Amino acid sequence: MAGGSVGYSRSSGSRTVVRVVVAGDRGTGKSSLIAAAASESFQENVPSVLPPTRLPADFFPDHVPVTLIDTSSSLENRGKLNEELKRADAIVLTYACDQPLTLSHLSSHWLHELRRLEVKVPVIIVGCKLDLRDENNQMSLEQVMSPIMQKFREIETCIECSAATMIQVPEAFYYAQKAVLHPTSPLFDQENQCLRERCARALRRIFVLCDHDMDGALNDVELNEFQVKCFNAPLQPAEIVGVKRVVHEKIPAGVNQLGLTLTGFLFLHALFIEKGRIETTWAVLRKFGYDDYLKLRDDFLPVPSKRAPDQSVELTSEAVEFLSGVFRLFDTDNDGALQPTDLDELFCTAPESPWDGAPYKDAAERTARGDISLNAFLSQWALMTALDPHRSLANLVYIGYGGDPASALRITRRRSVDRKKQRTERNVFQCFVFGPRSAGKSSLLNSLLGRPLSKINSATGEHYAANVVDQHGGCKRTLLLREIPEDGVKKFLSNREFLAACDVAVFVYDSSDEKSWKSTKELLLDVARHGEESGYGVPCLLISAKDDLDPHPVAIRDSLKVSQKLGIEAPIPLSMKLSNPHNIFGRIISAAEHPHLGIPETETGRKRKQYQQLVNRSLIYVSIGAAVTVVGLAGYRAYAANRSTSN
Repeated sequence: MAGGSVGYSRSSGSRTVVRVVVAGDRGTGKSSLIAAAASESFQENVPSVLPPTRLPADFFPDHVPVTLIDTSSSLENRGKLNEELKRADAIVLTYACDQPLTLSHLSSHWLHELRRLEVKVPVIIVGCKLDLRDENNQMSLEQVMSPIMQKFREIETCIECSAATMIQVPEAFYYAQKAVLHPTSPLFDQENQCLRERCARALRRIFVLCDHDMDGALNDVELNEFQVKCFNAPLQPAEIVGVKRVVHEKIPAGVNQLGLTLTGFLFLHALFIEKGRIETTWAVLRKFGYDDYLKLRDDFLPVPSKRAPDQSVELTSEAVEFLSGVFRLFDTDNDGALQPTDLDELFCTAPESPWDGAPYKDAAERTARGDISLNAFLSQWALMTALDPHRSLANLVYIGYGGDPASALRITRRRSVDRKKQRTERNVFQCFVFGPRSAGKSSLLNSLLGRPLSKINSATGEHYAANVVDQHGGCKRTLLLREIPEDGVKKFLSNREFLAACDVAVFVYDSSDEKSWKSTKELLLDVARHGEESGYGVPCLLISAKDDLDPHPVAIRDSLKVSQKLGIEAPIPLSMKLSNPHNIFGRIISAAEHPHLGIPETETGRKRKQYQQLVNRSLIYVSIGAAVTVVGLAGYRAYAANRSTSN
């Protein structure tokens, strides 16, 4: 396996320059250290504070230049110092080897100051003036620094140097650059001496990708292919034997008769990091597309970026087929459902499970023990694709999607075009659910997920529900319900494009409560006006919930009047206790499939529309009149020409 210079000069992420700020007590040799590094010789007369100094790319194996920022520790310059520290990619803190107090001041002041300023970058401790150290002081650097490094984990490296004798001067800034380009913290837990979980997950994915015969081990051929891909150099047979011997001696389960196991692969990378060769592991990760946060880089994820606000993103049939196959693969007991442990195993090659947090947690139908069916599984993916296409595509790739990533997602046609064509080609519809508190919004969402009324808890914030709805003729569509909290409507409507992502809006009210209806009416009118003003009007449905209770007369009379006036369907009665809500979801899908129907029209909107029609009609008349004039003028000229010829 590669190491040393093989992985040393590989890609270093997206950085084009590293900014290193040099700080420390006065007289510790900051400026002399910078001057010596830049000139590659000791400078006798150095200003107290140097201007920014650039060390060119060819100074370093990674070919990334470094800008050194000298600082003053005087009180009058404290503001500027703090500003520079906050802008740093890495910080070099200096002490003087001949002044022990400057070393103790690092832990009593400087390191605490960095924490106070919330500066979270690698710190390199550099002891300057090594040539002036008292020869009677025999304590090693490790003895001195170990207690400090235990307390301040942000310290990456400690080194001592001498500008006067040029001992380890370039190394001081090499370590600073290395800590930025190849940081330890994202990969390795220093306290527990093990790979961090996200690093182990990324390496697991790389192992799976390289295990072409899928036998759970990298054989010699696969190891060599991995080596060439990452480092452009093959391993010699003796080197492969040596790697396996090292692994087997330390961890017998790391090698078997088939080759290097996942356990051995992870052990090797932990060993590289412990031995100070972290750049090797970073080279591997970056070759397989990972960024500094151990997520796939954007250039590995061709997510469609140019789309209108009223266009949505869906999985292609190719991606759905892949996910269906993955579902069957992990459904080892063939019961038509994945257990929570199956999902954990499925996403073990992703940075984390994408559905553990909001808004995906509890957004799909589950059994009592937490199992998920194929329809619920695909609905969850449809929701993630609609809300966050980048996240969806990334997780497709993490779990092994082998096709062209660009073929996994598709952009739907603009809804404004669908309205003109009076049909849609979408398979996934997003429905916004409006209504006052206790009207039954949460019950509607939970019923889409098959949750019994007794287990429904009223939600106070925004949340989602997603499921497949069977339509007439065996057609399946995915419905995404998004509950809009009443107190958040005004904020949402301040965004002109709020309704652009909505295919249909549903307004739920408690039919037994006059106040509930009046609040819903105001919400409906606000949304209708917003749709007219923004151009993103959507079909709207009224749902008269809690139909098992005695309806309020005003709610009945006024709701029919309002729906007629706005030109939408009459309210749909619904009782979660007495009726099957499936019909409601079919009605919602049907409304979304007819984007030209059921769009509410206010009195103001109607007048605006009539005025626009009048203007358009006038323009047509003007155009016709102008055409007649042109034709008449052309006829007269022809007549005059004929008379002239005959004469």
